[in-house]
Amino acid sequence: MSVKHPVIAVTGSSGAGTTTVKNAFEHIFRREGITPAVVEGDSFHRYDRVEMKAEVTKAQDAGGNISHFGPEANLFDKLEALFKTYGETGSGDRRYYLHNDEEAAPYGQKPGTFTPWEALDKGSDLLFYEGLHGGVVNEDANVAQWVDLLVGVVPIVNLEWIQKIHRDCAQRGYSAEAVTDTILRRMNDYVHTVTPQFSRTDINFQRVPVVDTSNPFIARDIPTPDESFVVIRFRNPETQNFPYFMNMIKDSFMSRPNTLVVPGGKMGMAMEIILTPILHHMIETMRTA
Repeated sequence: MSVKHPVIAVTGSSGAGTTTVKNAFEHIFRREGITPAVVEGDSFHRYDRVEMKAEVTKAQDAGGNISHFGPEANLFDKLEALFKTYGETGSGDRRYYLHNDEEAAPYGQKPGTFTPWEALDKGSDLLFYEGLHGGVVNEDANVAQWVDLLVGVVPIVNLEWIQKIHRDCAQRGYSAEAVTDTILRRMNDYVHTVTPQFSRTDINFQRVPVVDTSNPFIARDIPTPDESFVVIRFRNPETQNFPYFMNMIKDSFMSRPNTLVVPGGKMGMAMEIILTPILHHMIETMRTA
């Protein structure tokens, strides 16, 4: 944990909706005049796209499995080292994973590869991570211990699968069958590596649809925000101003002493209302330390 160089991590599995939280943070950063050093979780995968396909085949031929959710396919030690070093010095090493032709072109590389490791730009106010493993802990690494604010994004699992199937088919050209195979291959790592992180988060945002998602593999549409509620769980509810939240967010209510429920269409607004005072306090503390 760091006062002078805070680390914020947004963690959630593929298709969970971490981009929505990232957008909320970007709005807050702009309003508050905060300069973040942004790091994407994909850049800490161990293998590039071609190598990963080979590793998956090798593991399956041996009767095993490997996925981007698990430790075998990631550099948890380097992620922990970045968080620790940034908290101590405000610096550290990162690289980029180039997802497509547009991202790869400026580097003269192929999509699915990594750029070389390089030092973070100087002068950032905080480190902002978005990816799969911002709160991971296992026998070899403890990433979570270096995070000052850990935010989880975790829709109920059927909704998560619907979102992933639709996104990967529409944006990445995969077939529904291929995406389903990926979901099944990742299941063990999802249960043992990804899910435990949500017991360590400071705040969880969980979208819950109010329409039938009982068979996500045949769903034709992603439930809309207006067909959902967002369940927001706080690790330390005593520090939160729940009457203010409910006054600001129409039709919100508390379901437990540490849980606020808001209409799905108000998710982005709720994130900004909840996160702005936390970041404001974090930056004020940093600047007066």
